[in-house]
Amino acid sequence: MPPDDPDRSSRETPSIARADPERIAAYVRELAAARPDAVSQQVPLRNLTTLRVGGPALGVCRVRTAADAIQFLDYARCRDVPLAILGGGSNVFAQDNGFTGLILRPEIDEFAVDGDIVTAGAGLALDAVVARTLDRGLTGLAFASGIPGTIGGAVVGNAGCFGHEIGEFLVAATLLRADGRLETVGPEACGFGYRRSELQTSADLLLAVRLRLPRADVAAARRERAERLAERRRRHPVLEPCAGSWFKNLPSAAPGGRRRAAGELLDEAGAKSLRVGDAGVFPLHANIVVNLGRATSADVRALVELMRDAVRRRFGVRLAEEVRTLGPAGFAPPDDPAAATSANGPFVRPSG
Repeated sequence: MPPDDPDRSSRETPSIARADPERIAAYVRELAAARPDAVSQQVPLRNLTTLRVGGPALGVCRVRTAADAIQFLDYARCRDVPLAILGGGSNVFAQDNGFTGLILRPEIDEFAVDGDIVTAGAGLALDAVVARTLDRGLTGLAFASGIPGTIGGAVVGNAGCFGHEIGEFLVAATLLRADGRLETVGPEACGFGYRRSELQTSADLLLAVRLRLPRADVAAARRERAERLAERRRRHPVLEPCAGSWFKNLPSAAPGGRRRAAGELLDEAGAKSLRVGDAGVFPLHANIVVNLGRATSADVRALVELMRDAVRRRFGVRLAEEVRTLGPAGFAPPDDPAAATSANGPFVRPSG
């Protein structure tokens, strides 16, 4: 690791440092020279996201241990280099002008079972966790079969479907705080809500999770898993790149009732016929945007706004985005894509 800045008092102010891509790029080059095993430069975000859209990040750091995370965070904090956290790259819409900073990619892959408690590194694929827990006789996660991305990204976004969310199984999360402290917290500290958690807007890096899972009918859980996987193959893209469901489902009209699927409204509004450039609506699921070849972020954004406007004109409601926008300044706040092009702090929101 390069030595700490010998005279931080002589450095430019944080706002100036953040606004200077050349200065940030120089720091990224320095870090890459010190850690060639873990840091790559000028990595296209299209290669890191499931939609396969997006320009280059100045640097990408592979986080394989807690020590890696601490080292990279300290380096970036001392030099005011913006950071963003990217897991498996699903539920992410990267802009063609990339990200002016360092991407941290958690690759911690520990997996252990102690009774009904599962410990999983944030870098493990969510579907792999589902399969491995079933192999150990634990049920509860079959609903999540086939959901792309990592277990870390699933917890940060409180991924869910079929009436369940990953947050209901969390008992503890190991976080690297922005000040460099490692801390283990309970689910109450995560602020779970529908398809969200407070981890999305915090400066904390999720390193590992502990889940409590029941030991129930494994055969029934395997049947459920097979059904969920088959359902995804029927209704979700297999060959075309996509980010997943783009808009959140609408709240129920009555307390405790079923949410209305955004895809139903989009379908009734005629969204399946929409296309802009190489960005199109998937014919079998109106809430999924697919990359039909060489879609640009401008293509995707224009299409998404056409979809939203079709529902607004037909039903008088505004759909909120579930997919997160990643631009030069980092991740935009939930459902505020324009903020991805404005100034952010040195540590920006996690996703995927």
